[in-house]
Amino acid sequence: MPNALLIYPEHPPTYWGMTTTLEIIGKKAMFPPLGLLTIAAMFPPDYDLRLVDLNVTALRDEDLVWADIAFTSTMIVQRVSLQLVINRCNRAGVPVVAGGPHPTTFHGEIEGVDHFILDEVEETFPQFFQDLAQGTAKAMYREPRKPDITRTPLPRFDLIDMKDYHTLGLQFSRGCPFDCEFCDITKLYGRVARTKTPAQMVEEFELLYKLGWRGQVFLVDDNFIGNKRDAMKLLPVLAEWQRDHGYPFSLSTEASANLARMDTLMDAMVEAGFNTVFIGIETPNPKALIKTKKPQNISKRDENFLFNAVRRIQQKGMQVQGGFILGLDSDEEDVFDAQINFIQETGIPVAAIYLLTALKGTDMYHRLKAENRLLEVSIGTSTMTLNFIPEMDPDTLIEGYLRVITTLYDPTLENYFQRCLTLIEHLKLVPYLSKSKTKTAVYMDIMGLRRVLSEEQVPTYLRFIAEVSKHHPRMLPKAIDLAAQGYHFEKFTRQQVAIHDFKQALKVELSQFEEALSQDQRKIPDRKHEMFARIEAHYELLPDEFRYTGDGIDDAIEVCRKAVDESLERVNQAVN
Repeated sequence: MPNALLIYPEHPPTYWGMTTTLEIIGKKAMFPPLGLLTIAAMFPPDYDLRLVDLNVTALRDEDLVWADIAFTSTMIVQRVSLQLVINRCNRAGVPVVAGGPHPTTFHGEIEGVDHFILDEVEETFPQFFQDLAQGTAKAMYREPRKPDITRTPLPRFDLIDMKDYHTLGLQFSRGCPFDCEFCDITKLYGRVARTKTPAQMVEEFELLYKLGWRGQVFLVDDNFIGNKRDAMKLLPVLAEWQRDHGYPFSLSTEASANLARMDTLMDAMVEAGFNTVFIGIETPNPKALIKTKKPQNISKRDENFLFNAVRRIQQKGMQVQGGFILGLDSDEEDVFDAQINFIQETGIPVAAIYLLTALKGTDMYHRLKAENRLLEVSIGTSTMTLNFIPEMDPDTLIEGYLRVITTLYDPTLENYFQRCLTLIEHLKLVPYLSKSKTKTAVYMDIMGLRRVLSEEQVPTYLRFIAEVSKHHPRMLPKAIDLAAQGYHFEKFTRQQVAIHDFKQALKVELSQFEEALSQDQRKIPDRKHEMFARIEAHYELLPDEFRYTGDGIDDAIEVCRKAVDESLERVNQAVN
């Protein structure tokens, strides 16, 4: 019986990783690897499977000794960890099969993989195993068409310990009818949203329920309402199942902003148990939205459409989480204040702010390439790396980005808690979606979080809790959950700023050193020693918990050392 090792590479810190929040509640990762769990169900029955999620546990040498072949599936942000996994497999002599969104787009840049199975794999996976058994497996397999996902099997959740995860994922649809210029979803999955049947989704809900899961379930669709007709067929069926089982699952998903125009569908979502929806808001700048081909975020009849859309969704009973982008063409310097004001005024506590990245294969990537604006820069693990030349001055853009994130997630969390209050004031209370807790349990949660917050954060936190207790007491469990998430967002922001500041300090040190080379040559050895002493001192100030695989700090130091040595070599050659 062949042994197949399914390896899920590590995610770097992100807004959505919730690493510090997970530490509080005793979970190891936010989501399990749904892609690997799904393809696990497609293996021939004679295979013995083992799954290692590096976000939960380490990859052991014993795992590699056991394995006859290794399978990985990754997104772009996991690229550094993926290469480390491949290298270990190569050293152990274990063949590697790679797939997922990242290899589908970047397979030409990934070394050490024996077989790429790209795109969606429902139709190519059986052929791969047939070829593998016959010793004729190809280096690459591509999906000839978008597969019918009504044939997709139940994920193998039995391969993980579900207690390790905060939220479990299921998938209803693939594809999106919109074609935003910066987005690669339609390139990967098409513009026709393909869906599973209501019966399939009920079977998947039943599977989780029978395995003992209770709590958060995320429908991972890139746009849940991409096929409105099929979504409306599904929702009443899910609502009936939830009612019959006492609403064991709290549902969340992603959708486009035009959801706010669909009252009947929103009501059906709430009845089915949805309490949160992520929306790609991107920017309140209509010029940038038009430029980036995002018509669903604009209304000719309502100049405040995005603001009103967020409010309508909240008033139905669903929290809006938002994705925002800085650096779009047509952005001017007033965009930074506009982003801050929009997020604060709408009451979006969970706001993920990103610098624009030109993803390979997107319409934006091709446009910027034609305009000679692309930069040869690795992407995926840094929040402050530009891989293109923006219309705005790059330094102004990055400084503005830093101001936005440090304002939204300031050290006291005052602005964050103000957004939480705005949300709670406008969020419709849906009784069957609000899990009640005893007063003792609520008090323990309040004090437990208080113990981990900083001295700066505790007064703001307690005022927030007091305000909710007085005016919205049934929202207290929600308020505590939001506060725990804010703790993560502030810490993640501080981590990214600290890493950015260290790299900037290296650039300043190098610039000053090179300037000093033109002065007194006799002092150069002392200047070099003093420079690296300052760098070492700054390095020591970085908390160990801020470091992660792919943070680029050690590489930046090495680049700095090499530049210093090259500069000294040039001086010595000139002197001699």
